[in-house]
Amino acid sequence: MLKTRVITALALLALLLLVVYSGSFLAFVVVAALFLGAAMWEALRLFGNRQPLAGAAIWTLAFCLVVYYQKQFAAPLLFAVCAAIWLLRLVPALKFGLPPLDGVRNRLLAGVYCIAILGCFVAILQLYQYSPLYLLSVMAIVWVADIGAYFSGRAFGKRKLAPSISPGKSWEGAFGGWLAVLLLGAASALSPALQGTFPARLQASWGWGGWLAVMSLLVAASVVGDLCESQLKRRAGMKDSSNLLPGHGGVLDRIDALIPVLPLAMLFHSRF
Repeated sequence: MLKTRVITALALLALLLLVVYSGSFLAFVVVAALFLGAAMWEALRLFGNRQPLAGAAIWTLAFCLVVYYQKQFAAPLLFAVCAAIWLLRLVPALKFGLPPLDGVRNRLLAGVYCIAILGCFVAILQLYQYSPLYLLSVMAIVWVADIGAYFSGRAFGKRKLAPSISPGKSWEGAFGGWLAVLLLGAASALSPALQGTFPARLQASWGWGGWLAVMSLLVAASVVGDLCESQLKRRAGMKDSSNLLPGHGGVLDRIDALIPVLPLAMLFHSRF
């Protein structure tokens, strides 16, 4: 299992770096659309949708239309809507629970969550257009937080963060992930070779106080994204969103923490 997980992770990393640094915008869009389609299919399955493949195709078409008409598309408005979705609907659901699978409220929530996924991939597109390094530096916030939380949680985890949703997560793990992000983010902000990264641009524009606040908010958003998908899987009675990625589950299992973070990062980026 561990060997399969490592092989899949290395293959995904190689694919990501190859596409990001290929210099081909078309190749990047095609791969992004494929991953978005897979994530939408998995998400709709978690909501009990009877035709998840058709739904995924519609959302993928919507993404392609956004790409084609991106100069006329109000992306900042979409990112603001995504932030509102998390703040007003998905975060409260962690405390108050999800609606039953059979009902109008569930279908509405499915649409809301799919909008959040769409916003994530539109943000990926815009971050990539700014620079490949910039995109990777934002995604690295989530990856570092996840790795830091994993090892901190294993070493020191005692107090459960959300026992009814994800029993394996602890407050100590979340703190360790936050600390890891701050340390590596500060290192990149201070490194002359990494001034084109998100943490460096953030610090140069907002100072260390603003930098600390935004980086902390993004780490918190990554935790919320992870918990939200865990809650959806628990309600649906699924361990993983799918088995598309051997050893890792589904695409949604790999990007869940990115879904709230990337649109939020783009909102802050627009203020630099």
